Amino acid sequence: MKSGAVEEKSAAMKAQARKNFIAKYGSLMALILLCVLIALVRPRFFSFLNIRNVLRLASINGLLAIGMTFVCLTGGIDLSVGAVMGCAGMYSAFFAQVGMNQPAIVAVAVGVGMGLAIGLFNGVCIAYLKVPPFVGTLGSMSIAESLTYLLTNAKPIPNLSDSFKWIGGGMIGGTIPVPIIIFIGILLISFLLLYKMRYGRYVFAVGGNMMAARISGINTKRIIASVYVISGVLSALAGVITSARVTSGVTNTGEGYETDAIAMVVIGGTSLSGGKGRLWGTIVGILLMVCLSSGLDMLGV
Repeated sequence: MKSGAVEEKSAAMKAQARKNFIAKYGSLMALILLCVLIALVRPRFFSFLNIRNVLRLASINGLLAIGMTFVCLTGGIDLSVGAVMGCAGMYSAFFAQVGMNQPAIVAVAVGVGMGLAIGLFNGVCIAYLKVPPFVGTLGSMSIAESLTYLLTNAKPIPNLSDSFKWIGGGMIGGTIPVPIIIFIGILLISFLLLYKMRYGRYVFAVGGNMMAARISGINTKRIIASVYVISGVLSALAGVITSARVTSGVTNTGEGYETDAIAMVVIGGTSLSGGKGRLWGTIVGILLMVCLSSGLDMLGV
């Protein structure tokens, strides 16, 4: 009887270990399998040009997903990322027009400033005014869209300066696109914030148990507000890069991107209830969705 109980317990532990392994590495295995299957049908999937194109596309989606990861780790959600992306892209493009005679840094600062302002608005409403994240960010999404159409009356903005267009279409060393460099830099900073600094521990603590975090002395309101600011800034940066890449400001930039960002985060293993998640899992989720899109294009679907 005792031996049977031990064996049953051992089998249960092995089954739980398998479940934990799949939960942790399932998305990574799916990414590898997907890439192998596509490469078997279209060998040029692993060509340098296609990999570079995939990473360039992932860099824009990745900025949104990284910001969304910070928000989801606290148990929140940000539905405004797509609208903020479009709004920031339009305002930066407006100031990057050749006739404005403004340096590219001014256009970038205006775009990122728009994201900072909307992110701060989200954070204050949710953390201090107790507005539910779904409702608060849905409202700011409408505000951002309204600001976009107010600026140009739904018309595109062409004739951007060459220095601004370099941000989205330039190359470092003639081979590496600038958006990839920006994304890698943001990714490294995010890893440091979440895993090497006190701030990251506070983010996980707030998402895991807000009451316990508050009792332990963490300023939970400030932490919650800050993650929405991060999300707004990264969304705006994605919008700036997109406008620079397509060489014009387009009003529907970012439309529907919020669902993609949420999907990437969830596929990567981050819980929408907060307190549980991995930034590297978000990266896997980003690559999985981008590779799927690229692969379907190559297969003619």
